[in-house]
Amino acid sequence: MTHSDLSIDLGFCRLKNPVIAASGTFGYGTEFSRFFDLNRLGGFVVKGLYSTPRPGNPPPRLVETASGLINAIGLQGIGVKRFCQEILPQLQDLDTAVIINVCGSHEEEYAAVAEHLDGFEGIAAYELNVSCPNVSTGGSCPALDPEATHRIVSLVKKSCRRPLITKLSPNTGKIIEVAKSAEEAGSDAISLVNTFLAMAIDAKTRRPKLANVLGGLSGPAIKPIALRMVYQVAQEIRIPVIGMGGITTSEDVLEYMIAGASAVEVGTANFVDPEAIPLIIDELDVYCQTHNIERLASLTGTLAPL
Repeated sequence: MTHSDLSIDLGFCRLKNPVIAASGTFGYGTEFSRFFDLNRLGGFVVKGLYSTPRPGNPPPRLVETASGLINAIGLQGIGVKRFCQEILPQLQDLDTAVIINVCGSHEEEYAAVAEHLDGFEGIAAYELNVSCPNVSTGGSCPALDPEATHRIVSLVKKSCRRPLITKLSPNTGKIIEVAKSAEEAGSDAISLVNTFLAMAIDAKTRRPKLANVLGGLSGPAIKPIALRMVYQVAQEIRIPVIGMGGITTSEDVLEYMIAGASAVEVGTANFVDPEAIPLIIDELDVYCQTHNIERLASLTGTLAPL
């Protein structure tokens, strides 16, 4: 059986296909290796890393909603040093893009994490997480503000040698301004969107369903809004856009690409089915063959008027 060309060139990194496993839904990658060959992926983004380990928020931290999932994990993680010692050596021989999600409780910590990672091989790029809504009170994060985003991206870009993908928040009315600010500061790509600030209440007890009260909504429920934001941002910047939000099928991937995304990230679907991404990749191959599409990348930004 012949296969279509699913490869994607982001300029700074070439992917064998456009499907990347999203940070926070794929562990450190090794957890999924018992379900399928990780080399089938376009890439994967590991759980967010701070300078030191973090316990995250207290439970309960997950709640299902209609067509969605609210999480308030709070970026629990083992810290960058332990990751580089224990996990990264298991990933360095993989034939797929290993992307590290870089976090910080202050601007200098983002740079410090990236600098530490620069001392190790086997990493394709960094995804700068300036957009998590369930760490600070009220969902505050740097990606809500163009100036704060510019400062952090500039600082990290000067501090590291690898390509930088800036992950943006949908919880702002300035998504285009923030994206442009990240581009001007030197970001090599934009990934969007992170989760929507949300909450859930138990009507019987009149208490929040999350200990943190607020969390981030993901899953199919957010897809139409995320798709709109990807379309708007892709019209206004020159660097690649990586789209995410509610992707569960190959058709979802195609919609994001037609809207302007060069690649996508799949998140919540990994909780539903650990083999969701390989299935989506197979479906993309079948779609291209069925519709005589030689290169999947040719679909990016091809939305036609009615």
